[in-house]
Amino acid sequence: MNAFLFPGQGSQSVGMGSELAAAFLTAREVFEEVDETLHQKLSTLMFEGPAEELTLTENAQPALMAVSLAVLRVLERDAGIALKDRVLVVAGHSLGEFSALAAAGSLTIPAAARLLRRRGEAMQRAVPPGEGAMAALIGAELEQVSAICTEAEAGPEGQEVVAVANDNGGGQVVISGAREAVARAAALARERGVRRAMMLTVSAPFHCPLMEPAASVLAEALSETELKAPIVPIVANVTAQQTSDAEEIRALLVQQVTGLVRWRESVMTMLGMGVENFVELGAGKVLSGLVHRIVPDAAVHAVGTPAEIEALVKIL
Repeated sequence: MNAFLFPGQGSQSVGMGSELAAAFLTAREVFEEVDETLHQKLSTLMFEGPAEELTLTENAQPALMAVSLAVLRVLERDAGIALKDRVLVVAGHSLGEFSALAAAGSLTIPAAARLLRRRGEAMQRAVPPGEGAMAALIGAELEQVSAICTEAEAGPEGQEVVAVANDNGGGQVVISGAREAVARAAALARERGVRRAMMLTVSAPFHCPLMEPAASVLAEALSETELKAPIVPIVANVTAQQTSDAEEIRALLVQQVTGLVRWRESVMTMLGMGVENFVELGAGKVLSGLVHRIVPDAAVHAVGTPAEIEALVKIL
């Protein structure tokens, strides 16, 4: 059975979606729908840049959703592949959960675009520029990094927040929080034998308690949004468990803004459900790489171009 996966922030690049738009009317219709919803030519920004503007959280989040849903709609309408017949479960990394829910009929594409725009704007505003940071620790395990964060929070600068943001698997754990505390945690990680501690170029410290103001904004936005039960279960980031309950999903999306993205556990959950093929829909190949590190012998497919769609159709 198949799992459809939807990428998160960091997978964006100038030019994404342009081949799809050139090849498929169905894809163009998705991009136009998102453009109209946001009253912005987001598709032009995706196709032509500049990269600095596309990378802004408020733009990157709905843009990545648009590419993922364009791929899905092409598979459904042009290739005749019905998600409910071919897919056992969906999952997305961070903002990718909104793409996954739109794919599974829980959200409409316009609703997902509006939510991601508000989410992105709120996340950007939650922490003043320069005060937050994130770092990737390579060659580390979740328990080890959690202990390091606890120690770094109680460092010489006082109780500054630093927390595990993403357990991506394959020894990659991302931490997030106040810049000084993240730097202390990264230094401690190096002292404790973590292979590499790398500060990330990000616009805000995502998935940590500093994002609480953004969680409140998203909670309000979600309260005004219709959210249906998905036609296939979704494995949620913050629980790494499957659910089809619309109200539970609504609550989990709010928790996800400040909570840990349990991607490693999510992949193992999907494997335990009987998933044999992991199919990443959208821009880039980040999730495909993560799945390979978690389950080296897994069948993984990244699908974001017409050629990749054609190859996937032959497999499915």
